[in-house]
Amino acid sequence: MAKVNESPEQRRQDGPEPANFSETDPAAVVMGDLETLRQERDQFLGLLKRTQADFENYQKRSQREREQDRRYWYGPLGLDLLPVIDNLERALAAAKQANETGPLVQGVNMVLAQFLDLLKRHGITPIEARGQPFDPHLHEAVMQQPSEEVPPDTVTQVLERGFMLHDRVLRPAKVAVSVAKP
Repeated sequence: MAKVNESPEQRRQDGPEPANFSETDPAAVVMGDLETLRQERDQFLGLLKRTQADFENYQKRSQREREQDRRYWYGPLGLDLLPVIDNLERALAAAKQANETGPLVQGVNMVLAQFLDLLKRHGITPIEARGQPFDPHLHEAVMQQPSEEVPPDTVTQVLERGFMLHDRVLRPAKVAVSVAKP
């Protein structure tokens, strides 16, 4: 609304006058609004699709992580049981060295077999090392033994058995490795 004492030049300087609807085409206004709404719709649809894809990827990743957690769930328990198995094996080695074969030795042997079977059912298996090439991922070299009978870098003696949990090393085998005689 124009001020009473205002000249036409002052009114033009203050800003444009409101548009007269009779001069503007209503169909053009509606088409412009329609195009704006289409662009917004396409933008929101794209956002929805990206969000949906992100959520599906999250669900798949979460499922894989849960399955992996379940697969390696028994690792800490197995690691805690390995010293018990080591002690049972030492007891059997001591009995063998003393030429003992009585019922006590047989019982210890049965308990050891039961422990190993229990671990195997949960994916924990011993690493076969003796006579195998030394692999630093599976074996921990504790000592070297000069030898002419076996090639260098071959496991000659297992000092402590290693174990795998499915495809991961739970505990590396402590071994003696052959070296060439000087």
